[in-house]
Amino acid sequence: MFAVIIMLQSCANSDWRTASRESAGIAPVPSEFSDAVIEFYAADAFSWRGWFAVHTWVALKDKNAPEYTVYEVVGWRVDRGLPALRTYKTPIPDRYWYGSKPEKVLSIQGDKAKLLIPKMLEAIARYPYADEYTVFPGPNSNTFPAWLGREIPELELDMPFNAIGSGFAD
Repeated sequence: MFAVIIMLQSCANSDWRTASRESAGIAPVPSEFSDAVIEFYAADAFSWRGWFAVHTWVALKDKNAPEYTVYEVVGWRVDRGLPALRTYKTPIPDRYWYGSKPEKVLSIQGDKAKLLIPKMLEAIARYPYADEYTVFPGPNSNTFPAWLGREIPELELDMPFNAIGSGFAD
């Protein structure tokens, strides 16, 4: 029991209010990169969940766009009566996930991204679990990008092994 208490207290991300949300510096900066961009990111899930799982999200930038549109599924939104699928615009799509540095899962740039973005927008509009969230087995934050990958095989998306929920509704 003592070991469990020590482990829970040692979580690096114990306070979401003060955890870093700065850029990881791994995304093309819109003001410096005019091509279209599709990027999938993964970062350790918040708190103790990060020992086992990641949180994933998607960022799209049209050619010459001044910012990205980020799409992610967040469970606390459902608890507040909001859709789980969140969309927002930002010049910084590679923010730390409440203290956890993200890694790129997939990056597509240029003409291929320009061709795939309309397909992605259509698929995002059809996402069947936009208002649902269940930690396990899903649908959750990892179900959404995995679903996009199945809907658009040209992405050639390979989800991280610890993206729990990515196999939901296979």
